[in-house]
Parts: sequence; structure tokens; C-alpha cells
Amino acid sequence: MRTVFNISGLWLCLLAALPARAQVVDSAASPAPQQLAILQDTSYIVVRDIVVAGNKRTRRSIILREIGIKPGDTIRLRNLNTILEANRKQLLNTSLFLNVLYNVKDWQGNEANIVFDVWERWYLLAFPVFKLADRNFNQWWVEQKKSLRRVNVGVKAWQDNLTGRNDELYTDISFGYTQKFVLGYTLPYIDRKLRHGIGFSASFSRNREINYISENNKQQFFRQDDFLRRQMAFGVSYTYRKAISTRHQAFLTYFSEQVADSVAVLNPDYLGKGRNGVHYAELLYRLDYIQADSWQYPLVGQSFRGEISKAGFGPVNDIHYVKIRLKGAKYWQYAPKTYGAVSLLGQAKFTDELPYAASRAMGYQEDYLRGLEYYVVDGTAFFILKNTLRRELLNFKMKLPIVPKKFSNLPIRVLAKAYGDMGYGYSKHGLNGQLSNRMLYTAGVGIDVVSFYDTCVRFEYSINQMGEKGLFLHAKLDM
Repeated sequence: MRTVFNISGLWLCLLAALPARAQVVDSAASPAPQQLAILQDTSYIVVRDIVVAGNKRTRRSIILREIGIKPGDTIRLRNLNTILEANRKQLLNTSLFLNVLYNVKDWQGNEANIVFDVWERWYLLAFPVFKLADRNFNQWWVEQKKSLRRVNVGVKAWQDNLTGRNDELYTDISFGYTQKFVLGYTLPYIDRKLRHGIGFSASFSRNREINYISENNKQQFFRQDDFLRRQMAFGVSYTYRKAISTRHQAFLTYFSEQVADSVAVLNPDYLGKGRNGVHYAELLYRLDYIQADSWQYPLVGQSFRGEISKAGFGPVNDIHYVKIRLKGAKYWQYAPKTYGAVSLLGQAKFTDELPYAASRAMGYQEDYLRGLEYYVVDGTAFFILKNTLRRELLNFKMKLPIVPKKFSNLPIRVLAKAYGDMGYGYSKHGLNGQLSNRMLYTAGVGIDVVSFYDTCVRFEYSINQMGEKGLFLHAKLDM
């Protein structure tokens, strides 16, 4: 599957009518001064009740699920603001709310109520999509010469919080370079204890052009008037989340891919053994752990994701391998408005034979070194180490006219950064080119423009070990 550069993501920074999935934390939110003045008379507070206000659709139980304090808890006064702010950020991390405020009310003796006032966002969104079919903007702009034939247009829509349980129904219909239809639904909780969830997805796509092989670390394409490739996928998922920071998931997915005979002739190894069609099932287990100030654009904290999957079993095993994938990141604050981050990603596939279509390693989706956007490294294993130093330059809100007051404040943060990456891609036969089976290094400087946390536009000037320099544009978080 190709990684696409979503131009519509840029408009989210500019259109409050299409708010993104979570609001930037408003660090000014805190208990009212008069309430804190009262609390100074004692050294602790006993939580009488947790009061939730402002939730018109979201169920109270879903909100309380994310809050780490319960009625009857005793909190030291010196820790009160820190604990409430951490819970406020956790509610924002659910992507259900534009903003969250907290307060302490109804003080009687050592007991008081904790109040969380939530601002629900628009949950039904639909907008036109303009997507590039290439791996990144620079590849489309420079190597593909801004060809409009390599563009997908369509409509993307989702209904978040459909039943008030933080569930999501989504669809994506695209035409152009790729004709695609996607439909999915996720329900995080199906039990009273709010621990177990389920989901399903279905997709179909077809192309008239195909990346049938790589030469010298560059993708090679073949095109004709008839459709060259058809892909289908059907999957179900199960989620278990007992604690707040840890999530377990299992996915069972059936894949089917068909290509024209001409593709199998050009590269018999595209699907392996000269085949023009494969069918296989994949079972994947994923463990996620995140403890950070924001799940969308973290600056302080840590995260980990581990995956192990088995492709090909039973009667659907045309492609078979065992894959292990690990990613960990650490974020910390050096000084006021100055942040450091380091991440390590590694992946390995264990198999006796791996067709070209399943051997993509570095350079695809988010698995690339900054400064090597024009290249790919195919193989069975790779690792990428990224280091970034960020400095916040601006943090302000822009008042937008016309739109409802609830959505009129557009938060914008601008951060300057310097970075250095290194990586290694392993190919058993060294088929891909000079970048395979060797250490790779890149470095650069850049600017991140952040709005609504999961909207991040990155401008980066990078240099790689071959001495190549360039300005690169991205619309997703780099770590």
C-alpha cells in the first residue's frame, strides 16, 4: 500500500469548520483562585464525587473511564493541580473534546467535588479529499513532475462517537490514480467494565499503474489503459484495555491481490513464482503503551509499540512470513520551551521466500530517514534511529470569523528543530542498490507548525550522506 500525502490535512489548519481530532492543550485552565484559597486551609482533599458537565452525546461512563481519580480518593493539596491537569490532558487524548476545564467545588470540611467541563467537538465530518498517490510530496513534485494523473480525489467521511461510546464509523471513496472504497467501524467497549472492544474493516482498490520493481533504490512504474492491479481486504479486530496507558489488540485480515499477466512477465517475482494472484490471511497482535502529555504531538513522556504477526496459514497461505516490529520513543524537556526526542524503530520478516510486493522496508509510509525521501530500500529487515531537538517559537490562538464561537479559536504552535537520523536496511541478495546493507545517515533543520495536535505541517531542509540536499514538505508527525 502506498503512503499518500494528504493535501486536505493542510486545510484543517485553516478551516475551523473542519476541526481536527483533538484540541491543543490550554495550559491556562486551572481551579478558580477563590477555590484554591479555600483549599489552602488544609493539606489534603477527599474526593466526594466526580462531576461531568457539557457532555451532550458522550456517555458519562466513557469520560470517567479516562479519569484516574475516583470518589473517596485522598489527594494531597500540593499534588492537586498536577493530578487534575494530567487527567484533563488524558481526556483531550481521547479525541472526543475540543477543550476540557476542571475545578473544585462544593467544599465541605475536607471533602469536595471535582468538576470536569468538556467541550464536545463536531462528530460528523465529511470533506473532499485531494491526495497524492506517491510516497511523499517531494517525490510527486520533483520526480513525477507534478503529474495530475498521480492524484486521487474523492470524499472522506466519519461519524465519531456514534453511540456516545467513542465508537467510529468511517468511509473513504476515491477516484483518480487509485479507485478505492473503504468502510470500517470500531467500538472500543462492549462490556460493562469498559475493557473489551471490537471492529471490522473492508476495502477494495484497483490501479492502472503499478510499482512493479525497484532499481538503484528507485521505484519503477508500469502503466496501461486497463486495470493492472486489484486488491481486497476484509478484517476483524479485538481490543483489550484494562489500564489507561496500555492497549492490546488482535487483528485477523484476509488479503487478495490480482495483477495483469503483463506485470508477472515484467517481474515474475512481483507476487513470486510468476503468479498473477495471491490470497493469504494474517493474524497480528499489537501492544501499545503511551504515557505522554499528548498522544498526537508528544513533547514529554514515552511510548512503545510492539507487533508480531503471522502471514499465511490454513488454506490461504500464498504469502507466508513471521514479522516482528518494535518502536519506542522518549520525549523530554531540556529547558523552558526546549524539548528533545529520540525514537528507535526496527522490523524483521522471517521467511524462506518473500516476493517483491511484500519486501518493502525503508522509504514507505512513515518508515524513512529524513533526507532520503526520494529513495526506497527493500529487504527483510531494517532499523531507524531518529533524534530531534525542538524549540517552541510561537504559541498563540487565531480568532476566526463567521464560524461558531465554540470553534472560532484556532490554536497554532510553531517549533524550530534540528535532527539527525541513521538506519540500516538488510537485503539477502542486495538487490535494491547501493543503499542496501550499509549504514545510512541524514541530518537537517526544520519548522513544525502544529494545530489541533494531530495536524502537523513540517518544513525540513535535509542533507544525506551522499551530499544531496533538499527542502521537504510533510503533513504528519515525524516521530
